Amino acid sequence: MAKDFNHPKVVESYDEHIRKLIPGYELIHLQVNALLKTYAPQHANILVVGCGTGHELRYLAKQFPQWTFTAIDPAPNMLEKAKALLAAENLDQNIRFIQMDTSGLKDLKQKFDVALSILVSHFIPEAAKTAYFQEIYHALNENGFCLSYDLTQIQNQQQLKALQHLAELTGLAEKQSQAMVERLEDDFFLISNQALQNLLINVGFRTVENFAQVLNYYGIFAVK
Repeated sequence: MAKDFNHPKVVESYDEHIRKLIPGYELIHLQVNALLKTYAPQHANILVVGCGTGHELRYLAKQFPQWTFTAIDPAPNMLEKAKALLAAENLDQNIRFIQMDTSGLKDLKQKFDVALSILVSHFIPEAAKTAYFQEIYHALNENGFCLSYDLTQIQNQQQLKALQHLAELTGLAEKQSQAMVERLEDDFFLISNQALQNLLINVGFRTVENFAQVLNYYGIFAVK
């Protein structure tokens, strides 16, 4: 059974657990920041897909106070925690929170300069991944871009063991890392990095390239 991202216990422990579960979690956000500073327009309109508890959004709102953000997430408890986090630091003036998945983007009366899909698409079933990225693609302005970062297909037991060891070095207990391995098939729908790049090209993105890799985690920079 896939993880319930709306469950109160999952929401409450999410921020602490993800830093141990995802190797280089903070570095992901630093790289995204650097790419946004380099490629996004001065007054960018940013779509944050799967905003979760708002950590990424909080970081970006501090770094880019002149930007506007639309944060979407299908899990109401995640969204409420994100709202509270941003409001507590008075960072929510330029942020619109919407409870929905990407299928609702077509109904929004706006286009975005950038879409961020960080640690999201690996939870999307393989049959739905094309529609997921098509919906993001159509929500972007011409020359807009999408940054994604996800776990990709694990080819063999050695790759799986390396991921487990790295998670333990990052802070997971051995029991937690074993639980991670056991839940991979339930929680994730993994395709290869090359398959994901091909999918993005087929959706219509004209430039698709990797911007990061940590073992089987890849960051992809896709320009419309």
